[in-house]
Amino acid sequence: MASFKVLFSLIAFPFLSCSLLEAFPGSGYGQGGGSYLRLTPEFYDYSCPQANEIIMSVLEKAISENPRMAASLLRLHFHDCFVQGCDASILLDDSDAIVSEKNSGPNKNSIRGFEVIDEIKAKLEAVCPHTVSCADVLALAARDSIVLSGGPHWKVPLGRRDSKTASLSRSNTDIPAPNSTIQTLVTQFKRQGLGVEDLVALSGGHTIGVARCVTFRQRLYNQNGNNQPDTTLEKTYYNGLQKICPKVGGDNNISPLDFASPVKFDNTYFKLILWGKGLLNSDEVLLTGNMHQTMELVKSYAEDEALFFHKFVKSMVKMGNISPLTGSKGEIRKNCHLLN
Repeated sequence: MASFKVLFSLIAFPFLSCSLLEAFPGSGYGQGGGSYLRLTPEFYDYSCPQANEIIMSVLEKAISENPRMAASLLRLHFHDCFVQGCDASILLDDSDAIVSEKNSGPNKNSIRGFEVIDEIKAKLEAVCPHTVSCADVLALAARDSIVLSGGPHWKVPLGRRDSKTASLSRSNTDIPAPNSTIQTLVTQFKRQGLGVEDLVALSGGHTIGVARCVTFRQRLYNQNGNNQPDTTLEKTYYNGLQKICPKVGGDNNISPLDFASPVKFDNTYFKLILWGKGLLNSDEVLLTGNMHQTMELVKSYAEDEALFFHKFVKSMVKMGNISPLTGSKGEIRKNCHLLN
């Protein structure tokens, strides 16, 4: 672990110091306005100083055994924050009081990584009982997953508490669908207090991970309701996808979101979009959706990986600040799946 930290400290990220300054301006972004006065990277320095080390040690093992897990944990944080804020509501199971978000369209049969979060939480409870929230575990696990995949490091503002509620209905409506138009994406991100720059930067998280056939079949066989493929798909790439994703069946067959470097966090995702090789409609419309700003951002990030990393860090901090529960709100769950 020590050698990893030394190695990382030697890597130059020219925009990182600037991004940290912009990340903590003293007033909040988005729906969590003013919350930077409450969330702080030093939140557990005295109450659980081992937290970062515990989380990283679990993730190092989990991701080395299954590199896909990094993308799954990033997605967990994203899907959590977009539904009633970053409050770990996505982790709650069905109970007498809870209708789980795990059963929503965007989550059912696709959301993963719960066992890794459970292992982290159990180890934290053994060392620092009733201290580190599940919501903060999700935020830190997402950051560390990016780092372990070769991406940037940043200081995560902490101090979130866990919700006592979940919302299946909002999970069905607030998480952007893979076949979204550019207008829909912009509207859904704006609803969360996130702008067009955040939309494109956070979409870059698709540089790791996979998607199921059911999420991109429409592009292959019936993009516009006329039984024709999406003409923006590069031909060779299209032919390969047809072998993975048949017209009927194979819903859970998977394809990398970034087939060139599927487990490495880099800017290849944006290069592939420029080449007509973005997997999801929500990826490709960043370039082809007739919105000049998203098109230019895709080109900029494809040309400059350091710029993408800088913007991604800034947007991750901003997303992590969507409506956090702080102070006496919510609770610190002992088991992330259940209310106390």
